[in-house]
Amino acid sequence: MNKLENFYKKFHIKPVNEELYLLAFTHPSYNADAKTKHHDYERLEYMGDAVIGYVVADLIYKNHPTMDQGLMSKLRSNIVRSSSLADYARKLNYVEFITTGQSIQHDQISHSNKILEDVFEASMGAIYLDLGIKVAYGVIKNIVLNDVKNVDIYDLTDAKTRLQEEMQAAYQDRVNYELVRQDGPAHNRTFTVNVTFNGQILATGKGKSKKAAEEDAARIALSKRSV
Repeated sequence: MNKLENFYKKFHIKPVNEELYLLAFTHPSYNADAKTKHHDYERLEYMGDAVIGYVVADLIYKNHPTMDQGLMSKLRSNIVRSSSLADYARKLNYVEFITTGQSIQHDQISHSNKILEDVFEASMGAIYLDLGIKVAYGVIKNIVLNDVKNVDIYDLTDAKTRLQEEMQAAYQDRVNYELVRQDGPAHNRTFTVNVTFNGQILATGKGKSKKAAEEDAARIALSKRSV
């Protein structure tokens, strides 16, 4: 049996042009073994990215009528980011459908967010091109709607912003971030930052950039305030 039969059944679709789906699940590494060129998912990935972005944006707009533009953009980014799309692919067992060259091991696929994200986008692009936007919309909606509807608005705001809002509301004053030290070589540096309030250290954070260290410090400070 064609291994993609399970894919069709999973989404309750009847393909017209099966070649599109074969391409969607063919990794570029396959070309080296088969001595082919561009018989893979890269062009479909481009199309799928656009279709997924449209469907997710539409669902957010319709399901969150009071959400402002900034939060809608952050929610869309959360849903269409690489790790999220890769997780959808894992849940849908995409690994069993992917064809690769000999240079890619099977376990590499399951651990690669990049490969799984690309194939997920390509598969949605294939459905759109083969069966149209109505079918593609329905498939994508079934996958992402729960995450769109059940989002915690608190999680959409970065830790630095949340901490500042809480401290401003409680004490009418700002927190400050102080760089404590930098460790490691220039190409692999770790930054350590204190977040302080009125001269008192609330938390210390670390990260591969000053901004990441500040976010880590704010997150730790928020967790302490919630205990």
